[in-house]
Amino acid sequence: MNNLKAIKREAASSGKNNKLRMEGLIPAILYGGKNSNTKISIEKKSLNNILNSDTFLSTVIELDVDGKKEKVIPREVAYHVVSDEPIHIDFMRILSGTKITLEIPVEFKNHAESPGLKRGGVLNIVRRKIELKCPADNIPDNIVIDLTGLDIGTSIKISSVKLAEGVEPTISDRDFVIATVAAPTVIKEPEKPAEAETAEGEATPAEGGEATAEAAKDGDAVKKDEKGKEQGGDKKQGGDSKQTAEKKTPEKK
Repeated sequence: MNNLKAIKREAASSGKNNKLRMEGLIPAILYGGKNSNTKISIEKKSLNNILNSDTFLSTVIELDVDGKKEKVIPREVAYHVVSDEPIHIDFMRILSGTKITLEIPVEFKNHAESPGLKRGGVLNIVRRKIELKCPADNIPDNIVIDLTGLDIGTSIKISSVKLAEGVEPTISDRDFVIATVAAPTVIKEPEKPAEAETAEGEATPAEGGEATAEAAKDGDAVKKDEKGKEQGGDKKQGGDSKQTAEKKTPEKK
């Protein structure tokens, strides 16, 4: 059982509470039973080990308020919207002979002893916490489920869980499922498209068409150059013929 020390506080103004928080204290209130509500404050560092656990709101704590010890249980924690630091806690007194409704976390053990999980099955958790009615003096820390021998297709129901004496689920009209051992999920790879199966080095129709077009362009360019050369040669020859004819003109007597 966890032990905490608390100090009574008189004022409850926001300014006083902020001052307490700056001094490393968390404002809280203690209620329930025949005694009146008591405003208290608790050192934050003394709460660090249990405050962040999943079982904090179902943990029985022996609270020492100025020398007077009482069994209490946390019922609500308020957090700052920006810093996410605890700014207020409600504690409820535990009275012998009464029952308390709590959400108790579920714990699974012996994963390696499950044939279904060994064969690649998946533990599908339906409920991570179960709401139970518990005697004030017999509150379980958690609900332990043994996975030994469980194969694929097994459903773990509340009826298969052994609860402590006097502890019972709040859901009583059906045998609800807590977890299952499901078959593994196989993801089939998509088939490759037909274009990707074309062997390397083979030209596709589009590539062949481009190659033919390029060859045709090169051939046209060659023909154009040859034609230009021929036309240039003809012009040169025509000029030489004219000059020769002028030289052969006979002189007048």
